[in-house]
Amino acid sequence: MKLPLFQVDAFTERVFYGNPAAICPLDEWLDEDLMQSIALENNLPETAFLVARGDDYEIRWFTPSMEAELCGHATLASAHVVFTELRPDLSEVVFHSGKGPLRVSRLDDGQLALGFPALPVVRIDPPARLLDGLSINPTAVYAGMDYVALYETEEQMCAVTPDQNVLLGLDRRAVTITAPGVDHDFSSRFFAPKQAILEDAFTGSAHCLLIPFWADRVGRRKLVSRQHSTRLGLPHVIEASCTLVGDRVTIAGHTRSFMSGTICFDEGPADA
Repeated sequence: MKLPLFQVDAFTERVFYGNPAAICPLDEWLDEDLMQSIALENNLPETAFLVARGDDYEIRWFTPSMEAELCGHATLASAHVVFTELRPDLSEVVFHSGKGPLRVSRLDDGQLALGFPALPVVRIDPPARLLDGLSINPTAVYAGMDYVALYETEEQMCAVTPDQNVLLGLDRRAVTITAPGVDHDFSSRFFAPKQAILEDAFTGSAHCLLIPFWADRVGRRKLVSRQHSTRLGLPHVIEASCTLVGDRVTIAGHTRSFMSGTICFDEGPADA
């Protein structure tokens, strides 16, 4: 079997930065176990698989351990592959997913604008396991698709040392911690041990919750976000322009190609 494969750094203007994703365009869907094996072999935060349907594409995302219900940076990276390799005639592409249609448009400055659903959170009493998994107690905790823990300052948020084994036992997909920014609107970090992502570099799906949350707090629809992490063992910060438009969020960022090649093997994965 031979399949094309592209690797793209999303939300960055230079390679070795941003958040990496692998993109695998297909003629038709592969067996789910095979797609999971490819994602595990790639060992990147996400591998996206695409199947063309006219001018649109169906999309599915896999972490090294499971299929993801929503992923922002791999969708942005998929649009990069569509615009540069598959359909350079397009200025906008729609990806059809389990979360509905996701639209990505080219902007005049070279960025790609990702349109995702705005997702709600509600304030809750923090689960004991969540507090045990965070080295510093947050000022408030909210829940939606993920847990969202709010801190008073960006410095305090950055000082959190998560216990990933404890967070692994929570009943939500992941944990986002967030705080007001210093010279930007808000900051965040993202931990998803269930998805084999200990700390993500930039998480578009988490911003589906964060953008409406912070838009309501600061009273503006256009925001600047920074997500903190480490990459290649070094401190790593990604900044993105975010907008709340009705029940949708827009996240804009640059993308850079890193690698293209071919997946080539004679047999499927061996039986366990």
